[in-house]
Amino acid sequence: MGILESKANSDTWAWQIEHNGSWRWEIGDYKDSIYVAAGGPTKADHDWRHTLHPGDSFTTPPVSLTRVSGCFQDAIRALNDYRRRIIRPHDDNERLPIIFNDYMNCLMGDPDEDKIEALLDPVSQSGAEYFVIDAGWYADDSNWWDDVGLWEPSKRRFPSGFKTLMEKIKSKGLIPGLWLEPEVVGVRSVVGDRLPEDAFFHENGQRIVERGRFQLDYRHPEVRAWMTKVVDRLVLHYGAGFFKFDYNIEVIQGTDAPGSSSAGANQLLHQRCYLDWVRSLLDKHPNLVIENCSSGAQRMDYAMLSVHSLQSTSDQQDPVLYAAIAAALPTCVLPEQSASWAYPQPEWSDELNAFTVVNSLLGRVYLSGRLDHLSPSQMELITEGMHAYKTIRQYLVTAHAIWPLGLPRWHDDWISLGLETDNGLYLSVWRRGGSCSMEIPLPRLAGCGKVQVNVLYPKRLPTQAIWNEGHGILELKLPETRCARVLHITS
Repeated sequence: MGILESKANSDTWAWQIEHNGSWRWEIGDYKDSIYVAAGGPTKADHDWRHTLHPGDSFTTPPVSLTRVSGCFQDAIRALNDYRRRIIRPHDDNERLPIIFNDYMNCLMGDPDEDKIEALLDPVSQSGAEYFVIDAGWYADDSNWWDDVGLWEPSKRRFPSGFKTLMEKIKSKGLIPGLWLEPEVVGVRSVVGDRLPEDAFFHENGQRIVERGRFQLDYRHPEVRAWMTKVVDRLVLHYGAGFFKFDYNIEVIQGTDAPGSSSAGANQLLHQRCYLDWVRSLLDKHPNLVIENCSSGAQRMDYAMLSVHSLQSTSDQQDPVLYAAIAAALPTCVLPEQSASWAYPQPEWSDELNAFTVVNSLLGRVYLSGRLDHLSPSQMELITEGMHAYKTIRQYLVTAHAIWPLGLPRWHDDWISLGLETDNGLYLSVWRRGGSCSMEIPLPRLAGCGKVQVNVLYPKRLPTQAIWNEGHGILELKLPETRCARVLHITS
């Protein structure tokens, strides 16, 4: 996606390419004008050609475009209104349940039944509603990267039985979920010999190998049938109610199957068949939640997000750096779809643990971290954040974003993101350095009469907020450390 804004902030164009395969956009000048060209695969860039015979038709990947008489925030508002029209209706985007995932700054792809059982009580206590077992559940050891594809639980990691563990998760009032990488097969996996040769991507007659993996071709009916069988087993036998669909290779050249127009054309059709397959899963299992991860949002677009209800937004492990990501997210993904990690640690200060929670509160909470090692006081701080989220999440599904301090840059000292809702303004503010005080302009509230500013989270940490009604400015003072707050502002 991209945004083109006039210097006077009075004319803004925004666009997004809704395609999960190859794409291109460019901007340039032509005589006394400028142009934007945006679309899906091309011959020059992606080896895409498609032959049309008499009576044939072809539909390109869509590009959505908006133009507003206003600034970039007005354009994002229009684009997000449109995004809400094209996403597949799903209860997940109405309820916004809290998800715990055991990966980030927690088990890091090395789960077993003892580690997971130690997390169950604190996760349940936190207020989370899903418990997702991330990578590693299918492998006897850590050398699983090039052996994935069978998707059977490891008996070594779960000697009491994987189904028994899934039932324990349910007994805590949590819905179990699993990590899955459905587009790849490791080169050592037995699945590489079970599926037919043309079920995989090829180049010059040889299977493409990318980082020790084969790329499955979802145009092939046996690929779709195999992966449907895998998902059905994990849902119906083991009780999975959530999948984190990952994709950690990058095969951009397509596949040169004989008799086709081009490798790029096959890539395009594969991507469309993959999304058709995901739709079929949701049709069959309507309560199933499927997250698009794609290696920490490296394939994040509204071809994927029109089908998947949830988007992982980064694999960033530093909460202070994550703030810039979290604050910028509403430019490219709806708040009700954008999952940001909150991963508290026992060695962190209360301010830093609150900081990581704030990163997630104006979107989807993706909780992780060592909850099992937190002190009671630390756990209380995290639980407070989850409770605060549950009081506001109903308003996020129609919210529109504002950036009072401008769009965040990677090393900005102060960052802010506001969500305008039917229940007032929710404003996240991060202080990563610099002065302890900041004036935050909120011109839409100027002249609105009595404006109330309340700390939503964290309530127990010091915050000084003064509303300057005459100038429409919030004067905020925070401690001299890295810290973050969520404020609720009403008029």
